[in-house]
Amino acid sequence: MASQGAGAGDDDDDDGEEVTAWTRKKGPAVRSSMRRPWDRDEAMMSAMVGTKGSSSPRWLGFGGARCNAAAAAAAAAERLRFRGRSGEFKVLQVADMHYANGRTTECLDVFASQMATCSDLNTTAFLFRVIRAENPDLVVFTGDNIFGFDATDAAKSLNASFAPAVALKLPWAAVLGNHDQESTLSREGVMRHIVGMPYTLSRLNPGGMEIDGFGNYNLEVHGPEGSVLANKSVLNLYFVDSGDYSTVPSIPGYGWIKPSQQLWFQRTSLENQRKYMSEPHAQKEPAPGLVYFHIPLPEYSSFDASNFTGVKQEGISSASINSGFFSTMVEAGDVKAVFTGHDHLNDFCGKLTGIYLCYAGGFGYHAYGKAGWSRRARVVSAYLEKTEEGQWDGVKSIKTWKRLDDEYLSTIDSQVLWSKGYNGRRRKIPVGS
Repeated sequence: MASQGAGAGDDDDDDGEEVTAWTRKKGPAVRSSMRRPWDRDEAMMSAMVGTKGSSSPRWLGFGGARCNAAAAAAAAAERLRFRGRSGEFKVLQVADMHYANGRTTECLDVFASQMATCSDLNTTAFLFRVIRAENPDLVVFTGDNIFGFDATDAAKSLNASFAPAVALKLPWAAVLGNHDQESTLSREGVMRHIVGMPYTLSRLNPGGMEIDGFGNYNLEVHGPEGSVLANKSVLNLYFVDSGDYSTVPSIPGYGWIKPSQQLWFQRTSLENQRKYMSEPHAQKEPAPGLVYFHIPLPEYSSFDASNFTGVKQEGISSASINSGFFSTMVEAGDVKAVFTGHDHLNDFCGKLTGIYLCYAGGFGYHAYGKAGWSRRARVVSAYLEKTEEGQWDGVKSIKTWKRLDDEYLSTIDSQVLWSKGYNGRRRKIPVGS
């Protein structure tokens, strides 16, 4: 049963075996039921990704016909536009699945009573549940999609980790974390595998320039079909490879976003703004942009409990140097929020120099976490405004909330990230408003 939060769907029945688990809230332990896809969902996954036998993906459709990945991606891209009836576009962010080998992979940081029945399949079940509850227009996976050290076959693990989005024929996009390349595929190999999967809009890199990393790309979200902005991107989504580890001996720790990536971002943002503010239907200000990558920026350390929404339960594991990407985004002028993962016990959103810096919180059950602190996902929804003539116009507001993997898929920490013409302090909103 899903809570009826903002944008929540009304169908969460998945016909799978119901496995009981325990989760803790304030006060006594609360019994929750996490549906795991032993039956319909796991069978669907196995049929689509070839989890038995060869690691080569067998992208089979529901009728047994072979699914062409390029055609599926093209069809998904065609749907990447605001909804005509509600004027909404919704993104589900999934951070740190840490998928390994499926049923045989144990969970981390859960109660002892959960261990015997907990595995990667709990991660899969949560993904099915939250997709069905929220009905997103796009699912974004922000790195550490698999945990390379434990995944014995990277291709199999990748296929299984993204299988719910593929099975439900949803457009999805992914970036890499610092663990994705630690199995049987290189960093480039992992991204190439992702790009070849059905319904993904992920891209290896932009053409026409040398750029660091793998998985730097921009997705445009157009206005509703038939509207005056149907051929304009009214919301821009930027995806950046934040790297894995430093390759400079004198600089220890994690990687960072390089100058070549920042140059690409600057050029892409400038071109997006130029097109949006040009005829036909020229707009007076840039379309808002959202940025997704894995490793948080050093600026995430700027917050404390007095100026963010959510929780901070561990230190900010950013690169040991500041490459200046935050300043680059501020100067660009269109970015309203940034979304990362990496630090599983942090799920806060805080505003700095006009940009919200947000964590999703840890999603996967093979990722480190905290017993009694539910795995979670972040939802971001943008809403169009209407003209006096009743036509859809540009984006009016952007809101966010989180979904917990508890009994009710609880919705928490709803807040406005950006509202057109509003420059005041952060404010919380009731879910569904």
